[in-house]
Amino acid sequence: MKKDIHPAYHMIDVKLTDGTVIQTRSTYGEPGGTLTLDIDPTSHPAWTGGNTRLMDTGGRVSRFKKKYEGLGF
Repeated sequence: MKKDIHPAYHMIDVKLTDGTVIQTRSTYGEPGGTLTLDIDPTSHPAWTGGNTRLMDTGGRVSRFKKKYEGLGF
């Protein structure tokens, strides 16, 4: 490997939205720095199974449901 071309890999703190702090290694910032997250697995609907509603723009959801209503959706 070439010398002095790779970023420094060091310990940082990652602060989740609920205030929990996790220590991990990263190339982000300076050693001992803190990365504060706006979205994380405790708050994002992709991980929490969120209660999001579909926006039915132009009846697209209705047409989809009607087209595939016999497949068990």
